[in-house]
Parts: sequence; structure tokens; C-alpha cells
Amino acid sequence: MDAQGRGRADDIDPADQWVLNPDTGEYELRLAPSAAQSSVPGPRGPGGRGTTGTGGAAGTRRTAPARRSGAAAPGAEAPSPRRRTSAPAEAAAGRRGRRPVQKKAKGKKVLIWTGGTLAFVLVAASGSAYLYYEHLNNNITSVSDDGAGTGGFSKDRAINILLVGTDKRTGKGNEGYGDKNSSGHADTTLVLHVSKDRSNATVLSIPRDLITDIPDCPTTQEDGSEKVIPGKQRTRFNNSLGQEERTPSCTMRTITELTGLKMDHFMVADFNAVKTLTSAVGGVDVCLAKDIKDPDSKLDLPKGEHTIEGEEALAFVRTRHSVGFGGDLSRIELQQQFLGSMLRKLKSNDTLTDPSKMIKLAEAGTKALTVDSQISTIKKLADLGAELGKFDTKNLTFATVPVVDNPAEKIKATVVLKEPQAQQLFAMVREDVSLTEVKQEKKKEKAAEAARLKGTKAPASEVRVRILNGGAVAGSAQETLSWLQVQEGVTKSENAGNAEQPLAKTTLEYGPDEADQARRLAEIMGLSGAALKPGKSVTNSQGVPAMTLTLGKDFEGAGVPLTTPEKVPEDVQKATADKVECAK
Repeated sequence: MDAQGRGRADDIDPADQWVLNPDTGEYELRLAPSAAQSSVPGPRGPGGRGTTGTGGAAGTRRTAPARRSGAAAPGAEAPSPRRRTSAPAEAAAGRRGRRPVQKKAKGKKVLIWTGGTLAFVLVAASGSAYLYYEHLNNNITSVSDDGAGTGGFSKDRAINILLVGTDKRTGKGNEGYGDKNSSGHADTTLVLHVSKDRSNATVLSIPRDLITDIPDCPTTQEDGSEKVIPGKQRTRFNNSLGQEERTPSCTMRTITELTGLKMDHFMVADFNAVKTLTSAVGGVDVCLAKDIKDPDSKLDLPKGEHTIEGEEALAFVRTRHSVGFGGDLSRIELQQQFLGSMLRKLKSNDTLTDPSKMIKLAEAGTKALTVDSQISTIKKLADLGAELGKFDTKNLTFATVPVVDNPAEKIKATVVLKEPQAQQLFAMVREDVSLTEVKQEKKKEKAAEAARLKGTKAPASEVRVRILNGGAVAGSAQETLSWLQVQEGVTKSENAGNAEQPLAKTTLEYGPDEADQARRLAEIMGLSGAALKPGKSVTNSQGVPAMTLTLGKDFEGAGVPLTTPEKVPEDVQKATADKVECAK
């Protein structure tokens, strides 16, 4: 039995149970002749009620699966549905109970994304397979985000997803991996940012040995109560999960504190996810620039191109001593190459047009991951997957957060942020700036924004502006007013109070004849062209036209520039998902 505690039914390849009905043109589930026929596959493994495992994440619960049985007797009442929740790397999680059996509507087609799977080995591809919702729902493991996220992604804004690979030892065949006595760490951490217009995406790799602060983490307990797990200052980032009963919500909070990015969702995978997902997709193509024989990860491959899956794929993403400088940063580059290759495989016609592969992938994806409770159903995962599939692989950029060796250590074991490069990179992602060249429409938009800053600038004494607080820290409008009047000579400015609606970003709206004033104020405050909004002027308290400056949530204080970098700092390691790289 593997890490999820699945029973003998898993020995049957689900893809072999689906056959094409020539009359309808759809794939239908056909069980063996001796099996009871049911329109919805039932739960898989037998078992009783479990408890949270030793060292497992707090605030999680495993529910007992329904008793295995054949077809229900006529008139028998179906057991009530149950939701299964579990810690990310729980050693033996139970199955949810059988849901009420419902007849599948004839001709019903279920568009399934394999969960938007980009966690450790995760980027999913959109594709359709004729699957039963309830069967796949029973595979999903979820835990609460404890209020650390946004409450769910939205189609009208950018999407941020936390993707974590834990090194907790779970599952048959994984005895030789990870720390035997550990409850696991955030061993591989990725932040997937998909742009608002879905034209591009960025994956930030967070080094596990990065020294950072972990904030206090309110965590839901099994009985529904809340426990605050104390934070920790100046510690390794990978301690944000598993250690001291920290759940994925703690890692979410740590990411937000570190980068300023609020996460919409999380996905967590353990060692088994690498093995099952790579096997489901038929292997991942990788390239080596030299022979690699790593006794620690057990990777033994000669120079050249290879297609790897299962144990060999796991060894590939775990190896570090035989590549680059032999550390975690070299391993990150290897994993980025692997993820790019897997994404290309998932999006290829060989995968998307093969019903057998899509069924295997859906089965593996829903079993392999632990997700937050906001996306704990196939419907929600499919909606998320549809958004994640809109960008082109050539516009998916992998970047590693810039770091340097910890200067406080004589023997180098940890790293710290490299400044100002790290903050510049975080700002680009927060402001939705692509790390790659994108489609022509995006270029035109950027050109239009840049053009707003070009031209004559009015003297500061002639700039008339009303200042509103639209989400900045209380008192920011008055602080900015004083700074503008006393230090910058913008005497025709006034505090107009709070805005009607909060804004994420600071904006300056102005009328057609106020462009020269807008350019001067933008120069003074360090506003980008994107912050300038041509529109109309309003009447100030003196009864004359004035611009409106609304301080958004991004406002950090009077005199602090709000200009977002347009280019990635030169020494930031990055690669795009469409290119084949050979590990060195």
C-alpha cells in the first residue's frame, strides 16, 4: 500500500477500464464481467477511522472510508458523502466514503485539467477525458489555508500558487529518502505567478536554505479550534512546513512576508508524486551534458538524452552532488529543466490526444497532491486549470530568487537574499511584469505607458493635485501632502481623505490639459507610466480643476519610488520552458 493508503483496487489500471462506445463516440467505464456494475466508481481501500499521524501537520483529519461492497441492493440507502482531508505527506490517509450513486447523463463530457498540477513536478496540461466527477473527487486530499490565502483565484486578476515538494518519508519504496525521524520540510518550493492577461507566467524557485523569518501561523486543529504556532526569526525557509506542526498555510504566510505576494492556492506533493505523475505521462525527456552517477540520489545516467520516469525521475530531481557546484542551487536549475520538459510533454499532442494517458494522468494527479480546501473538487481544479493553460510555454520563465552565501557563517551552509536584485525581482512579479518578451499587444500597451512620461513637465508650483488614501497605511495621505508641499514645492496640493474603493496600486488620474502636471508629479514621486491614468480632472476645495492621486496598497511612504523594474537584473538565473537545456 502506498503513501495514500490505497487498497488492491489500485492494481487495476483505470485506463484499461475505459473503452470507446462506437454508438456515442464517448469513452465509457467497463468493469470486469464478474464485478458489480455501477455508474460511479466507489472508494478504493478498506479501513477504519484514523488519527493524525505522528509528526503530521496540525489541523488535518482523515475520515474512515466506506465499507467495500458490490452493487447496492434495491432500495438500499447510499451512505452519505464524506470529505477526506489529510496532512500533505501523511503516511496512510483514508479514502472518503461512497457518495450517493447518480446516473451519468448520456453524452455528458467532462473537461478535466489534471488539477493545474505544477508542484515539485507540476505543471498540468489542459485536455479532455471522459471521467466521473465523484470518482476523481474521492482521490483529492485537502487541508485548510487557515486564512493565509486570498480565498481563491479570480479570472479577472493575476493568479499566484504556492507549489511545495516535501521531503517527508512516506510510501512504499521511499524508506531510503529524506530524514527518517523528520516530519518533513518545504524541500522544493515554487511560486507560480500567471499574469492577469494570461499571456505569460513566472515560476520563482525559493532556495530551501534561505535564511528568513517565519511569521506566527494560526492553524485549524482537528476539533475545529485554532492554535497559533509561534513564528521563528532568522531560520531556514524549509522549516516553514512540517516542523513544529506547521501546515502549508504557514509556508503561504512566509512567502507573503518574504515577497509581498499573496497566494491564492497551494499544492503539496511528496516523493510519490514525482514517480506516479512521470509514469502517467509516459516519461519526461531530459538531457545531460556529462555522465552522472550520484550515490546519494541513486541517479546513474550517461551523457546524452534520456526519457525517465518513476524512481529514475525522482533520482533526477533529487540529485545535486553531481551537477553544477554540487549544492541546492544547482539542483534547482536541474528541477527547472525537468519541469519545463514535463510541461512540454503534458501540452504535446501525444498526451492530449491519448485518452489512456489523460485518464492515467487525471488519476495520478488527483491522488498525488494535497491542495487547499478552496480547490478541493474536480470542478474547481478544472476551472483553475483552464486559466493556467492559456499562456504559451515560451512565455513561462523559471527564475531563482537571487541569493548569496550567508556572511555570518564561517562554514557556508545557508544563503541570504542578494539585494537589491531580489527586491527588484519580487517587484516585477508583484506588478505583473513579464520576465520574457510577450505578444505584440503587450508591447503596444507598454509603449503607450512609456509615452505618457515623455513630454514637457510643468513647474512643481503649478501642479494641482488632490490626495486620497486608497488602501495605504493610515496617515499616508497627510504624510505625502506634507512631503510634497514642504520638500518638493507642490504647494497646490490637498488631502482629500479616503477613496471610495481601495486600490492595489497607486494611480494618478488627470484631464487632457493636465498631462504636463502629471509628468512632473510622476517624476517627483517615482510613478511609472502604468500609474498614470488619462481621464478627467475634478474640482478641488478652491473650485479649480485638479488631478487625483490615489495612494494604493503598494504605497510604501512619501519619497519611496513606485517605479517597477522593466528588466530582470542581469545576474538573476532564469530559463524559459520552451527551451531544451542540458544539465552540466
